[in-house]
Amino acid sequence: MTAFVAGFFLSFSLILAIGAQNAFVLRQGLRRSHVFAVCLTCAVSDAILIMAGVAGMGWIASSVPWLPPLLTWGGAAFLGVYGALALRSAWKGGSVLDPATQVSERLWPVLATCLALTWLNPHVYLDTLVLIGSVSAAYSGETLVFGSGAVLASFTFFFGLGYGAAALRPVFARPAAWRLLDAGVGLTMWAIAASLILAH
Repeated sequence: MTAFVAGFFLSFSLILAIGAQNAFVLRQGLRRSHVFAVCLTCAVSDAILIMAGVAGMGWIASSVPWLPPLLTWGGAAFLGVYGALALRSAWKGGSVLDPATQVSERLWPVLATCLALTWLNPHVYLDTLVLIGSVSAAYSGETLVFGSGAVLASFTFFFGLGYGAAALRPVFARPAAWRLLDAGVGLTMWAIAASLILAH
């Protein structure tokens, strides 16, 4: 039980930080657009990486010399473009949420963006494969239990964020609030991209 709780809180604390993936889940939750599919995609992606880290696959990230730079520059480029699109949306304005309606978006483009924000982010590999994988080694014989706790934290967080966003819908019925969210998302994306480049 100690290993399970430790895995849960370590994973939850890592995923709680504001990032591109979380901002996207929040946005989809506010729009009521494919919320279940987005939350499930994020949680399952995390689960795969967490269990790979717990199984001892973290050495791949450090033993393949060209992989970290590829992830860094690819992730920074994607976040830069995504951030620019969000800032353009904030500048143009006009977005508003009607709490009585559901935004219509095609599923596959939404999932493609979700997967890109997840798998092109170098931080997710550091948090799951390396950090969680390394800490799990301290729980000899209970690494699977530790990993299960970490996976549960991921599912809890993403589904809580996606469906909890509904409580904020009345606020985002005002165009100004939506413009602020888009601006915040865009600046967050650019800040993360800049941090990746500067740290490289």
